Amino acid sequence: MAIATTLKSYLEDHHVEYDMVKHNHSESALESAHSAHVPGHQVAKAVVLEDASGYIVSVLPSTNRLDMEWVNESLGRKLKIAPENELPELFQDCDPGAVPALSNAYGLDVIWDEQLTNASEIYIEAGDHENLIHMHGAEFCKLMENLPHNIISTGKDYSRWISN
Repeated sequence: MAIATTLKSYLEDHHVEYDMVKHNHSESALESAHSAHVPGHQVAKAVVLEDASGYIVSVLPSTNRLDMEWVNESLGRKLKIAPENELPELFQDCDPGAVPALSNAYGLDVIWDEQLTNASEIYIEAGDHENLIHMHGAEFCKLMENLPHNIISTGKDYSRWISN
């Protein structure tokens, strides 16, 4: 597939310069980073969440894990991870499980992790399991600037910032 039609149109409509990085088939954003030989912190992964108000996609570095308490606190919601079987309906031109970080292109709400502002280059799933979209970090931040953002994930095993 190379790139989902919706993503291609979205990037063209916003005049974003990008290129494609092909890699071996992978099942996760972090696996894609390793396969494509790019730094994991520069690959933005998407996790679809839901509650009674609907879906929201959280976007974070592939090396991190989402902290649900931080997301819920940031948004004032009680979100949980959406079941995998609901995702194909949301991303109809994407392969199952290949959720793109630019989910606002699909009309979905997005919250993104501010840690991504530190990456000079950003890679995101292109809608399949063999390609990444590569763009400058500043272009990515420009696309995301009007969307909710906060620190919503942590690296390693840290689950809380603790102050004594």
